[in-house]
Amino acid sequence: MNARGILGTGSYLPARQVGNEEVAGWCGVTAQWIEERTEILTRRYAAPDEATSDLAVHAVTRALEAAGITADQLDYLIVSTSTGDSPQPPTAYLVQNAIGASGAACFDINVVCSGFVYGLELAHRLLAGRPRGYAVVVGADVYSRILDHADHRTTVLLGDGAGAAVVGPVRDGHGFLGTELSSSGEAHRLIHVEAGGSRTPLTPHTVDEGGHFFRMDGRGVRDFVMEHVPPILDRLLQSAGVGADSVDHFVPHQPNGVLLTRLVEKAGMTGARTCRTLERYGNVGSASVPVALDDGVRSGAIRDGDIVLLAGFGGGMSVGTTLMRWQENS
Repeated sequence: MNARGILGTGSYLPARQVGNEEVAGWCGVTAQWIEERTEILTRRYAAPDEATSDLAVHAVTRALEAAGITADQLDYLIVSTSTGDSPQPPTAYLVQNAIGASGAACFDINVVCSGFVYGLELAHRLLAGRPRGYAVVVGADVYSRILDHADHRTTVLLGDGAGAAVVGPVRDGHGFLGTELSSSGEAHRLIHVEAGGSRTPLTPHTVDEGGHFFRMDGRGVRDFVMEHVPPILDRLLQSAGVGADSVDHFVPHQPNGVLLTRLVEKAGMTGARTCRTLERYGNVGSASVPVALDDGVRSGAIRDGDIVLLAGFGGGMSVGTTLMRWQENS
């Protein structure tokens, strides 16, 4: 029993729904303009008293329930986020404390929208020496706190949410079949938050200048995704010995509906079922892939033995892809 895979998933989206009419009023565009260019209809925003760790706790709790294990059985707890509760301590420690995972080694990673897939690979490798070990990986972001409502390029896209997966031993022939990770630091300016770190500390001046807001070069991101993601998916499938026509479910990051449709076509994934949640939740950053995965699992679409391909991509710029044969947790 050396195989590792996902034993259970969970997700959490805040209660507040923010529709296109409301967002359009902030940005000086129309609801129709938003829908035509993004295919997003609504997104969720965290309540004033909800932080990233709160969303993560809900998602992790649901994933543990689905996996049939308890928090005290966890060996590792990995939180992927670019909007942690605070610079210190790591958000993972707040989640650990809230769920009672006292035996888990915890840490945060920040690979923006690819982080959940990177976290799965880390969990897989960390558990290699623990035949009965378990890890939970959660992607969680609260982007509503760093949006410039006057910037239609970002505000129309982003929302808040969390998704999680428990990683552990699965039947031979199931679980992870391969992973490909890629980083392109030369493109680091395509997505960024200028202020709040050691180079440009957060000050009244940087706040006045909007340095704490999320910024994105939309066209640059689109070009990067279309150029880099399909070849990496091809490389993963070739190394795993799996043809594109054998993929049952494609679970990509959810950046924009129009871009996603183009990516599916260029990557040769039209024969797979693409898990999409962006119409309801928008782009929820590192939570996008696990939220879409959980949606596919809980809807009954993803079944035992199905081949599932995950693809995260985003700030850095980064790409994270993983292929697995799904094991249904009975």
